[in-house]
Amino acid sequence: MASTLKNIVILGGSYGGISAAHSILKHTIPDMPNKETYQVVIISAAAEAMCRPGCPRALISDGMFDQSRFFVNIPKQFEQYPKDSFRFVQGTVTQLDHNERTVTYKSAGSLPEQLSFYALVIATGASTPSPLFSFNKDEKLLHTSWANFREALSSAKSILIAGGGPTGIETAGELGEYLNGRAGYLSPKLARPKVAITVVTAGPRILPLLRPSIADKAERLLAKVGVTIIQNARVTKVSPETSGSESNIATRTTVYLDTLEILEADIYIPAHGMIFNTSFISPELLTSDGRVDTNPSTLRVVKAGPRIYAVGDIASAARPAIHNLLAEIPVLSANIKRDLLLDAGVDEGSVGKERVFVEDTKETQLVPIGRSKGVGAARGWGLPSWAVWLIKGRDYWLWTTGALWSGKQWRKEA
Repeated sequence: MASTLKNIVILGGSYGGISAAHSILKHTIPDMPNKETYQVVIISAAAEAMCRPGCPRALISDGMFDQSRFFVNIPKQFEQYPKDSFRFVQGTVTQLDHNERTVTYKSAGSLPEQLSFYALVIATGASTPSPLFSFNKDEKLLHTSWANFREALSSAKSILIAGGGPTGIETAGELGEYLNGRAGYLSPKLARPKVAITVVTAGPRILPLLRPSIADKAERLLAKVGVTIIQNARVTKVSPETSGSESNIATRTTVYLDTLEILEADIYIPAHGMIFNTSFISPELLTSDGRVDTNPSTLRVVKAGPRIYAVGDIASAARPAIHNLLAEIPVLSANIKRDLLLDAGVDEGSVGKERVFVEDTKETQLVPIGRSKGVGAARGWGLPSWAVWLIKGRDYWLWTTGALWSGKQWRKEA
């Protein structure tokens, strides 16, 4: 007998997917007529979620964070809800058919399976060029990558990081302080670092989303932990070609720049850009930069048909940033509730107005530089180093993730 459940399928098990699931379970389904007919289904390649912003520090050693808090089991976070209201599927989504309203996924060691959806939330996020910074496949690959990196780190004398954004700069700062220590208060730079660490950035300065004075401060802090910046240079080729990838995470590498300079490094870390996880989505639903074409106000994927939404890095509604995602979730939940109530036959005058998302475009970015320093701004206000440490640098947001993973963050319908 075919299932009569109305599946609200969520693709992705990180910040966006878990948050959307909690919010829908707490604030959408309870208000539905025949609420027992709805089920939230998360499909995720990994059975764990992690504090992903902490990877630049966590990759050094398991001792950097409490591992029981840094990684959490996704299904356990949803044991609080009625059994039939939630289902977790560990698998990789291989196809979205938005016309037939089905998703196809494949679990390890099994044949592809198909699941019909009544509503769909796309929250698959992005992967990184290096497997050190995200679940590019699953938790197993991440742990293997970290183990191989740590083994090579113990004997490395030179490290080259490609990318002057937050990931590259945070990684340089963490490795610099861990391997080299920090210069004294009166010294502008570390005179004789034990390990030569170089950051190559394509732009005229690092951290391009922050004002030049803050980027300059970051450079000064990096110099004090033995990090050198090469500006206006782009990596055009590395040899071996697989250097920095999951198959060759840490090996002696020759790095070729578009300035014709050639560098050598014991470890090469590609930390530039992100790869949006949209390979399973029809190109007609994507923007030119590879993200899902999402209504910036309602978070609906209008071209895909009714009751299909996108949030987080994957959505074109806002630039990828955790503070934008957290603002998206209440809007998503409210608009899903409205759409489901209308489809259930509830009078439009009784369901209220649509909730509207407005991206916060003010200068906001916090970048720790090692264990005790950092630079950044929040809502257009520059922050002192101690404030960056207090908010983010002391544990890379680990102080916030417990409430988010457990759903306490979404206990109120904001």
